[in-house]
Amino acid sequence: MSLNIKDEHIHDLVRRAATRTGLSQTRVVERAVVELLASLEAEAAASGLDQLLDRVHAELTASGGALDFDALYDPETELPR
Repeated sequence: MSLNIKDEHIHDLVRRAATRTGLSQTRVVERAVVELLASLEAEAAASGLDQLLDRVHAELTASGGALDFDALYDPETELPR
């Protein structure tokens, strides 16, 4: 398989990165793509967590607000009811 990049600026960046790291140009491109994909996956995971927290917040708000943690424990023994 072949990747044909016809942008001299990109070629220069890849050559410079290869020279500085000692990696081949192919490995420089591989590393860049792997790191980009990892970053995108992390952003997607964070976004998914944000969406989950938004749903939980909406459900708590609709049901009367946050939990009353004090109601879960006996005030005298401090054990769960």
